[in-house]
Amino acid sequence: MQNLFKQIKGDRAIWAIVTLLAIFSFLPVYSAASNLAYHGGNSSTFSFFIKHFMHLFLGFVIMFGVHKVPYKYFRGLSIIMVPIVFVLLLVTMLQGTTIEGANASRWIQIPIVGMSFQTSTLAAVVLMVYVARYLSKIKDKEIQFKETILPLWAPVFLILMLILPANFSTTAIVFTMIMMLSFIGGYPIKYLSLMVLSGLVALTIFILVAKAFPGAMPNRVDTWISRVENFSNGEDTEADYQIEKAKIAIATGITPLGPGKSIQKNFLPQSSSDFIFAIIIEEYGLYGGVFLLVLYMWLLFRIIVVSHKSDTIFGKLLVLAVGLPIVFQALLNMGVAVELFPVTGQTLPLISSGGTSIWMTCLSIGIILSVSAKREVLKEREQEQEIADDNPLSILSETI
Repeated sequence: MQNLFKQIKGDRAIWAIVTLLAIFSFLPVYSAASNLAYHGGNSSTFSFFIKHFMHLFLGFVIMFGVHKVPYKYFRGLSIIMVPIVFVLLLVTMLQGTTIEGANASRWIQIPIVGMSFQTSTLAAVVLMVYVARYLSKIKDKEIQFKETILPLWAPVFLILMLILPANFSTTAIVFTMIMMLSFIGGYPIKYLSLMVLSGLVALTIFILVAKAFPGAMPNRVDTWISRVENFSNGEDTEADYQIEKAKIAIATGITPLGPGKSIQKNFLPQSSSDFIFAIIIEEYGLYGGVFLLVLYMWLLFRIIVVSHKSDTIFGKLLVLAVGLPIVFQALLNMGVAVELFPVTGQTLPLISSGGTSIWMTCLSIGIILSVSAKREVLKEREQEQEIADDNPLSILSETI
């Protein structure tokens, strides 16, 4: 065990936060999974608990492996992975999976193991790393917009166009994060404004084409529009049904019911994933909710610290590129549960059940730890050099 701990490098606080989130997730997932087990028929609650444990275990293996890779290699890997995720997204979309006539192709089956994988989540991480690489490359240079269209914005828009038909919320989050990262990376605001306008125009054209040719282009546009409209006017829909049950669970949290005693988990269809925050409040009260919020804010603080301490522009931008979306997604999930935002389908990182979300979150954290581990190595070398300089024998040998 001691040898294992010696192998763990990087920011210790981030390791602690991730471990606390993972440990805390077991009881809410186990409790909320009873609804899935009941409707599943052939499954038991314990099987969902084991499944969640295996997802987290594999996630930590990914995180450990990635954090041992020098972060400079992610610069080249992002270039290689962009065409790969493009092909994966294309294959996923062409599967033609539909729900009520709408394009819902989000997952592909992994051969041999028989597990499903959500390609858009991997594409989001790869795209953020790719943008961080390019921004670090042009840092402190005079930026010409025309020169950035093909190497920067073409891959961004191509990948987002493939994610959009089946997953608008992920597309919007990734686009927002790219705009934020580009601003932090020093990309001119006037060009960013142009890209935001281009994004809105592209979205409008997509919606109009999808509405005009619903048969030729199955999509979920009607679902997106209805969610926003119903969020604004308060009409009763399935999404509003989930929100109402979530609000009841949160209101009950004033006098928490205790671990495993949630009532609304029996009525919330996504109680172990999208709305697990409401179940946590119902069972653990405001203390549980504040505890989670503090952990995510602590994670955000450590992400900023690691970014600030990095010795390279790429390291600074890389940490923000993969770290900020984790915290943003967590706040968005909590906001949906209390009806600050329309239903998005985004999970609570490291808490909700679901393999792909956990694995990609651990991949992102592994990248952050890789950057912080590099800093530790440099500090150790500096300390060793100082000790050597203070050694009288080394001074004597240099004199001789």
